[in-house]
Amino acid sequence: MKYSETKQGRVFVIRLENGEILHESIEKFAIEHSVKAASLIVVGGADDSSKLIVGPEDGRSKKVVPVVCSLDGVHEVTGTGTLFPDEEGIPHLHMHLSCGRGNNVITGCIRHGVKVWHIMEVILTELIDCSAVRKSSPMFPPNLKLLEP
Repeated sequence: MKYSETKQGRVFVIRLENGEILHESIEKFAIEHSVKAASLIVVGGADDSSKLIVGPEDGRSKKVVPVVCSLDGVHEVTGTGTLFPDEEGIPHLHMHLSCGRGNNVITGCIRHGVKVWHIMEVILTELIDCSAVRKSSPMFPPNLKLLEP
């Protein structure tokens, strides 16, 4: 186990609008408001054809190959995530959503693009005095980074 200690900073209530891409919007917001690290919760709707990473092809492979699933129809969502800077100081959101439609539920990582259906409400809690960084790893694709406290 590795860990670092941090403190709570500002708290933002964010309303994402129809058609926005979840991770792109949050990362842009973080840059515009100088948020380096945060924890987040989200509720709302994901639009048809949004994409989730639903697991690796082979969990024991030396190189992770993500399995990507496209949502079939609009889904209700709830999720949680973290935002930390990479080695260059650029914030990267790591968030998992649970998405439901009817009796079907799918859960996964949003990194391949979840599009907002009407609205998503996000509570972003800033973490200050935080030393955690997302680092590249040869095991993961370039857009997936590991957290180092």
